[in-house]
Amino acid sequence: MTAIDLAIIGFGKIARDQHRAALDASPVFHLAATVDPVNRAEGVEAFPDTDSFLRRMPNVGAVSLCTPPQIRFAVARQALLAGRHVLLEKPPGTSVSEVMALERIAREQGRTLFTAWHSQFAPGIPGAKKWLADKRITRITVTWREDVRRWHPGQDWIFAPGGAGVFDPGINAYSILTHILPIALYTTEAELEFPENRETPIAARLKMLTEEGAPADLDFDFRETGTQTWDMRIETDRGTLALSQGGATVSAGGETLAAEGALAGEYDRIYARFAKLIERCESDVDLAPFRHVADAMMLGRRTTTEAFNW
Repeated sequence: MTAIDLAIIGFGKIARDQHRAALDASPVFHLAATVDPVNRAEGVEAFPDTDSFLRRMPNVGAVSLCTPPQIRFAVARQALLAGRHVLLEKPPGTSVSEVMALERIAREQGRTLFTAWHSQFAPGIPGAKKWLADKRITRITVTWREDVRRWHPGQDWIFAPGGAGVFDPGINAYSILTHILPIALYTTEAELEFPENRETPIAARLKMLTEEGAPADLDFDFRETGTQTWDMRIETDRGTLALSQGGATVSAGGETLAAEGALAGEYDRIYARFAKLIERCESDVDLAPFRHVADAMMLGRRTTTEAFNW
């Protein structure tokens, strides 16, 4: 496949920690530019805004959007209309309708749009999906607890409207469930804890059912200062699947399906997928995880908890 020049728009923590390394290792993509008013990558063209980048680098064929979600729609639309292929870091926007509009624009422009749910690319996910394919689900338990100060230091956008709060990591759990389960889920109850000085939840406890009536209990919390926990347990009529480290470690029916560290190789596989989509002139827009967040926010009973400060 012909090499593709790519720009990262929004060169914050996730771009620096994950995207840059994956692009440096990619046999297809070449990091040609960054677009960020503050941060830049050494040795790479840097632009303070999308307008100047699009105007001055017309040959850069693809962009990865790692901006806060509140501005992502406008930037993605601008890039698609300028003829660029677009990868959306999660969450892909602030609303389901935004992403649906971007999907239509990409189709009309003949460009690729890719919602990159990184947890779907964890090492144990293919094996987990295959193992569950012919099983009947009887119960699901999900515990997703991490420290917002560690993973999003000082990032106030995550607690602003559209920032998703604890659903920023929680959506990773949704993306795994919707990808590996052989049947659908829907939300029945949600309790959302909002700090008294913030506008998105810092914790959520959710109840769901599979379409066959099996219960699912989900616990999301952004206040975990000890061991970071990204676990799920899926009980079936023929054994139990246990997933930890966000899908990097998976066992099922007494057999180890994967045993790696968190985030191992996820972004390498994301960029390999993006390259294939561009080669085939296809898009991959998965809205299922985002729909579950919207349902939880719509059904959720809101409670107020103590103020959160960095």
